[in-house]
Amino acid sequence: MDDPELEAIRQKRMQELMAAQGGGGGMDPEAQAQKADQQRAQEEQRANMLASVLSPQARERLARIALVKPDKARKVEDMVIGMAQKGKIQERVSEDQLIHWLEQINEQTQTKTKVQICRRRSAFDDEDDD
Repeated sequence: MDDPELEAIRQKRMQELMAAQGGGGGMDPEAQAQKADQQRAQEEQRANMLASVLSPQARERLARIALVKPDKARKVEDMVIGMAQKGKIQERVSEDQLIHWLEQINEQTQTKTKVQICRRRSAFDDEDDD
């Protein structure tokens, strides 16, 4: 029961799904490869800059943090790279300095939760003054 019209619809839908999954929005394979190369080059440049600014111990700690909380590690990396580009970092960042910055980011991003208990009164909870 091979219906050529049905098969054509399936093929078209499969191509649409592949294009949407790739995030290319219909980009040809060359454009996708070029975009992937650019992203790889940017990540490599970012890693090289971090390697030149951070001490080995600080890089190791940041790598361990990235395993657990990638978003927090990315924030710290962005902060370190920004400071290095502005010239605020004169020497290699030590592990202690990195810990200090992590604590600052924790204080900024920490959310305070407040629990409020409201007890509903019922008809049987009448407080009589006897």
